[in-house]
Amino acid sequence: MWNTSPPSPGRPTPFSRREWLRVGGLGALGLSLPGLLRGNASPAALSRAASFGRAKSCIILFLSGGPPQHETFDPKPDAPVDIRGTFRPISTSVPGLQFCETLPYTARIAHHLAVIRSMSTDIHSHSTSGACMLTGYEPASKAENVPPSPDDWPSIAAAVGALHPSTRSPLSSVVLPDELYNDGHIVWPGQNGGFMGSKWHPTLMKCDPQRLPMRIEGLTLNENLSSVRLGERFGLLQQFDQHFSRSIQSNAVTEMGEMHQKAFDLLHSDSSRAAFALEQEKPSLRDAYGPHKFGQSVLLARRLVEAGTRLVQVNWPREGDQEVKGSPLWDTHADNANRVRNVLCPQFDRTFATLIDDLQQRGLLDETLVVAMGEFGRSPKVNAVGGRDHWGSVFSVVLAGAGTGGGRIIGSSDRIGGLPQTRPVRPPDLAATIFHLLGIDPAGEFLDPLNRPRRLTNSGTVLRELADA
Repeated sequence: MWNTSPPSPGRPTPFSRREWLRVGGLGALGLSLPGLLRGNASPAALSRAASFGRAKSCIILFLSGGPPQHETFDPKPDAPVDIRGTFRPISTSVPGLQFCETLPYTARIAHHLAVIRSMSTDIHSHSTSGACMLTGYEPASKAENVPPSPDDWPSIAAAVGALHPSTRSPLSSVVLPDELYNDGHIVWPGQNGGFMGSKWHPTLMKCDPQRLPMRIEGLTLNENLSSVRLGERFGLLQQFDQHFSRSIQSNAVTEMGEMHQKAFDLLHSDSSRAAFALEQEKPSLRDAYGPHKFGQSVLLARRLVEAGTRLVQVNWPREGDQEVKGSPLWDTHADNANRVRNVLCPQFDRTFATLIDDLQQRGLLDETLVVAMGEFGRSPKVNAVGGRDHWGSVFSVVLAGAGTGGGRIIGSSDRIGGLPQTRPVRPPDLAATIFHLLGIDPAGEFLDPLNRPRRLTNSGTVLRELADA
């Protein structure tokens, strides 16, 4: 395990040779490397778009399981009770805009938010609808439990980290506190570099920020090695890599050497290491984010962004070892009302509102894009056991910051919240908008490992309502 507490004054960063060889496995976490991007749009055209590159960083809150649109951002008070559910809408800080009563804290910051009420994947499976949302590309299969493939399209997190790496931190793109998977630990596709290989993988940090000092799974530091000796051993490791790569010409060997360098840079980056020291935050702020794993993970995301990380994706964590029978995550097939009232919405509501307020107070909201989304929504009709089932036909996504404009509603669902009614939005459009705001041309091309040009987004159109805000 990697102890992320800053070293004591006068004590060098400790690291043994055995652990250093293990940190070579940081390639499994996939520290991002610069990619090649050829924009099809002319520089002059891009310079006219004032929103291009407005976001210096991005935080994606992925609410895995599928949040119910009716009980969050798209209440239907005039629909029959088996559609609208038991909750009432409440007013927000924007006149005429209503959210569900389960989101009182979020309602107070609605003037910072842009809500897409017409998002659609038309896929009702967690993993493949999730892959569509995470990549902006429709997967080849819409079935459930499709495992990752080396032919998968790279995730948005992977593309941002590779094509627009941080200039301030060795961590360009981070996913925490765990990867996304279905019951039986069947990992979703669309979460890594896909066909671009491990060099594009975002850094996956398996951690529990509730436990301090924080430790990251897969890395351990001890106190038996000075920083000078660490540097010497790293030099020897570089020589070994160079000799080995001359003997065996292999992309994998080259990538390993590059990842050794990235790992070394990370361990010697004071700001990056300090970002993990959540104990340095005021107890009152830590409490405002929430004492649960999601809340502390979001606080960690803010600290990483502040330290220069380009993109941080926070996945809604599972609750212990519970699976579907205990309704973990947002997958509320049964007892939806109690689940969102007592567990899900209270955690998300206060954490999300605290993040937006915190970024605003620190002067970071104008340069940080925040996106809250799940893989799909929930069915319009409440089922026989009080739950809502998978629904990819229409759902809500919320954005804030980076000049997207507050108090905005984009699109609408029909009277029962079952289908888009106006301004349908697809995952490629959301991906194109994220890339655009981060200063990556969504119509640009990158070269795959076979030197073939690939277009970053195939059919996505930047949402002008956000880009021109």
